[in-house]
Amino acid sequence: MGEVAAFPPEAGDAELAAAHAAAAAVCDPEVPVLTIEDLGVLRAVTRGEAGIEVTITPTYSGCPAMDLIAMQVDLALEKAGISRRTVRLSLSPAWTTDWMSEAGKEKLRAYGIAPPVGKARGRAALFGVEAVACPHCGSAETERVSEFGSTACKAHWRCLSCREPFDYFKCI
Repeated sequence: MGEVAAFPPEAGDAELAAAHAAAAAVCDPEVPVLTIEDLGVLRAVTRGEAGIEVTITPTYSGCPAMDLIAMQVDLALEKAGISRRTVRLSLSPAWTTDWMSEAGKEKLRAYGIAPPVGKARGRAALFGVEAVACPHCGSAETERVSEFGSTACKAHWRCLSCREPFDYFKCI
């Protein structure tokens, strides 16, 4: 399961397609402009012995939003008419910002959060970023204020051109 699951599901399976559409539309409670599919948290929607199985992976193992996301996915499946369903949490492989969609990164930028720069490559990706474009004005004249922003996965930056503060979604 190290690869991003193939979406949409196989043609001809209307229930699986409906389950995928319902789960994919669930929004992240911390960044509500992103769906869990945009974020890469939605890993798989499959058919198993117990019915439809949805697998989600937290952005980090202690993410406080995962219980809420799992409940929202279950509710979305119920509303879509999926009676036999399971929502599974998978910690392996660990989530990475590389799983975020390009559309999701653009949604972050439009929301005022700088998206991750580059690909995840360990400590250097987390703390080695020296240039983050301002999501408000696009200027590269920015500086890091703090390694931690409004959540553990974000750092706090400020633009030296437009003077606006902003969060940068760390490359994890």
